[in-house]
Amino acid sequence: MSTAAALPVLNLLAEGEGGNHDSLNPALTGGAALFILMLLLFIVTRFNRDR
Repeated sequence: MSTAAALPVLNLLAEGEGGNHDSLNPALTGGAALFILMLLLFIVTRFNRDR
């Protein structure tokens, strides 16, 4: 199957799925990711005491 033949099929599958899930709040998801990354940064800097 060529790429040109696969594109309409994939487009139909993508349209049938909908979009973003209703329970995903972008602000909450981004805030949680930022908090986790800052926590990991804090932990890494606490273990790096040689500088």
